[in-house]
Amino acid sequence: MSVHAYTRCWLHVIWGTKNRERLLDAPEARARVSKYLHEYAAEKGIYMKINYVNPEHVHALIDLPTSLTIADAAQLLKGASSNWINQEDIITRKFSWGRGYGAFSVSHSGVDAVAKYIATQEQHHRKKSFTEEYEAFIRAYGLALEQSAASR
Repeated sequence: MSVHAYTRCWLHVIWGTKNRERLLDAPEARARVSKYLHEYAAEKGIYMKINYVNPEHVHALIDLPTSLTIADAAQLLKGASSNWINQEDIITRKFSWGRGYGAFSVSHSGVDAVAKYIATQEQHHRKKSFTEEYEAFIRAYGLALEQSAASR
């Protein structure tokens, strides 16, 4: 019997625009960025079940491959998409993502619920801001919120 590595490491990854500015207000721009993220993730061997691009942040549900660390995956997705947004002139000014990201583990049994949560971002953010949402994730996972991170 040959030995193979079998992994399933679901992550809910969240990152925001620089200074949490609403740089991706146009629905067409968000749709293009979403499509790009899916295609780029597949190209890099990252299975992205779903993503949702909000005006000032992104949610993505990925299955992390064994060849990448969480930091590598976040850097690839953020770096490539930022460059692509600027090359394609998706917005009228220079675009950049903010520093950092959140990556939260998801059990296999919780994948459908997280995918639904991501798919319903538009309705969700009618009630809660990105900052409120992000800080709630940090607290729910028992992490300490840095004051400087809260203000970015």
